[in-house]
Amino acid sequence: MGIGITHLGSGSRGNATIISSGECNVLVDCGFSLKQTEKRLVIAGFEPESIDSIIVTHHHKDHSRSALGASKKWNSSLHCNLGTASKMGWNTVEECEAFGSLERVQFSSKLSMLPIPVPHDDADNVALIASDGNGGRAAIVTDLGEAPHDLIKHLSGCNHISIEANYDHRRLLGGPYPDSLKRRISGRGGHLSNRQAGEILMEVLHDDLESIVLCHLSEKNNAPHIAESEVLMAIDDEFGGSISISKQLGPEFSYWTGQSEPRSIVVA
Repeated sequence: MGIGITHLGSGSRGNATIISSGECNVLVDCGFSLKQTEKRLVIAGFEPESIDSIIVTHHHKDHSRSALGASKKWNSSLHCNLGTASKMGWNTVEECEAFGSLERVQFSSKLSMLPIPVPHDDADNVALIASDGNGGRAAIVTDLGEAPHDLIKHLSGCNHISIEANYDHRRLLGGPYPDSLKRRISGRGGHLSNRQAGEILMEVLHDDLESIVLCHLSEKNNAPHIAESEVLMAIDDEFGGSISISKQLGPEFSYWTGQSEPRSIVVA
């Protein structure tokens, strides 16, 4: 069946993505309020109690806000690394299960995830490579200032990549943020620009990459049409798949590995 990828929403005010094997549903990050997360899950066609596990990439509130509460209410297992558990104050015996760097987390026979450390501020952040055990692979990559070698290596085999395209360099430099914040955003521990996202995608592009989602766009320093244009300038001649934008107000679509076109989500 492959791997399903549904972004419930992405941006500085909250992030959450469903990774599904059809028989197992994992929520990557839980950065909205519990009420908002449950509302978005239902719109996407998932009952909250159908979420088997929650995995949190790092401790920043836009990724972790309601994770513990959701885990307890839905009886879902909660996973994160030790650094995130420590910063969140989560008990690794009673409240969450801790994983190590590059230690595969097995959720079911048809769904596992490999956490890959990436640089981001004071966070022990990870990118995630989901595998279905049959060759299908999907990546969730946000909140990083650059792509380490291990990440590039694992992205090169993915059928789907959801990747941050946080800011347009000119908009950031000309925007209202103080210089110190501009340096932090554009630094090694900050966020990926549109240009950086395009360069990374160009480096890992291969014939079996079917779909790309650009996510975690800044509302002040970017715009969907700018992000898509800059990334397409880097990869357009080489990429024959589909590209979409995950916005703050989701969900709008789902992808499955093995299919290049997204399925639209219609709000009743």
